Amino acid sequence: MIQQRSIKTSIRATGLGLHSGSKVLLTLRPAAPNTGIVFRRVDLSPCVEILAKPENVLETELATSLGQGEHRISTVEHLMSAFAGLGVDNCIVEVDHAEVPVMDGSAAPFVFLLQSAGVVDQGIAKRFIRVTKPIEVKMDDKWARLTPHQGFRLNFSIDFDHPAVRNTRQTLLFDFESASFVKEISRARTFGFMRDFEMLRERGLARGASMENAVALDQDRVMNDEGLRYPDEFVRHKALDAIGDLYMMGHCMLATLEAHKAGHHLNNLLAREVMQRTDCWEWKSFDLGAEEKSPFLQSDESLAFA
Repeated sequence: MIQQRSIKTSIRATGLGLHSGSKVLLTLRPAAPNTGIVFRRVDLSPCVEILAKPENVLETELATSLGQGEHRISTVEHLMSAFAGLGVDNCIVEVDHAEVPVMDGSAAPFVFLLQSAGVVDQGIAKRFIRVTKPIEVKMDDKWARLTPHQGFRLNFSIDFDHPAVRNTRQTLLFDFESASFVKEISRARTFGFMRDFEMLRERGLARGASMENAVALDQDRVMNDEGLRYPDEFVRHKALDAIGDLYMMGHCMLATLEAHKAGHHLNNLLAREVMQRTDCWEWKSFDLGAEEKSPFLQSDESLAFA
């Protein structure tokens, strides 16, 4: 049986908020089966809890923000991607600010935290969303589509008219049955253009951004001294974001995700569409008996995301 997962022990880390620039204390705590991923603002009295689900996503400009009433928790997508990549179903996420720390701009530090805390099976069957009919959303020339598949794979493309991006591959084909989220996706960093930096600062955004937590691009090149972590890091990071945004549904999927120029807004539209189109998917669990085989990669890094 493929089981639900949480972490074994609580673990803490500190970092800067990408947009606020404030120091944030992040605490990850174990949670009981069927809890889901719950974000908790411990700086508020009483503290505010927000369940990660598509309808609780209230803002998608430059980051994914969960909200309840007037309260927000922003920049949750990289942590959600780490949860998805390691198959963690249940966890309490405590922050003492309105934003999850950006760390190095990727999901890798969160993967490290989860693995350090220990990912444990909980004895209750994990439920997957198995797509049975195509589900698609479109917005201008951008689109995202889920189609039936027995595991989870990506066919993801971006289109940035910038020399440094054009010089890299902008299409990613990735099958999680045979490849590693931790090695091939989790280290891809967010990126931004210097031409937009001052405008964002004037709007109160990107106050914590630096070349320590993002890939910076001037008019024609990557400015970071160390260069890129992957030859196609830009499209890999967009795929990382999509994995985290779709995990707002609280379950891994059995599907192929095809997307072109998708960002946080379109990802959330797709997740909401899935939740509404119950005629296009079904629940699936795996007993892993003699006649059934897991469609997911089993490795020492953990159960790969669907």
